[in-house]
Amino acid sequence: MIRFENVSKAYLGGKPALQGLNFHLPVGSMTYLIGHSGAGKSTLLKLIMGMERANGGRIWFNGHDITRLSRYEIPFLRRQIGMVHQDYRLLPDKSIIENVALPLIIAGIHPKEADVRALAALERVGLRERAKHLPSYLSGGEQQRVDIARAIVHKPQLLLADEPTGNLDDALSLDIFSLFESFNQFGMTVLIATHNISIIQQKPKPCLMLENGYLR
Repeated sequence: MIRFENVSKAYLGGKPALQGLNFHLPVGSMTYLIGHSGAGKSTLLKLIMGMERANGGRIWFNGHDITRLSRYEIPFLRRQIGMVHQDYRLLPDKSIIENVALPLIIAGIHPKEADVRALAALERVGLRERAKHLPSYLSGGEQQRVDIARAIVHKPQLLLADEPTGNLDDALSLDIFSLFESFNQFGMTVLIATHNISIIQQKPKPCLMLENGYLR
């Protein structure tokens, strides 16, 4: 699924964010990417999404070298990957179903079909009955579930999550991680970046440890 081969990333005028990374995520795996703030977790996810370019090395996705994609090819890559954010990034003036359907509308899916798929995604995260509500009527945990529904609405092969429980307490965090596990059980490859070691210890899975841009 994903293979990093001696991948490095440095930002202009700054120290290297990632240095010589080598790892492989098999199809159907679920992996935690662990590290403190500034360790390079978000940068690693952005490299997979094509939001940043590596300065060295190769990144392979399903046998394709995505470090060499043109800007016209990157949207096709992103249609195969879902991304969950810490801060939800919901549009406050749009209903829940409109937020979830948005990626499909952008991809050219007919609005009626987009709504059907959005409702199905909301069903998977337990929020179908809240479809017509605005985000402000939902709790933080519910808003995170909406962001997850939006990330899976196009049925991605790979689901990435960047500190998805950073704004939640431990009880809600466990619920969110259980939700990711349910997607993984149906064959979706999942990579979760987090610094919440206490939660990870309760849900043992393969881990990648990042420290100052290096894998430990």
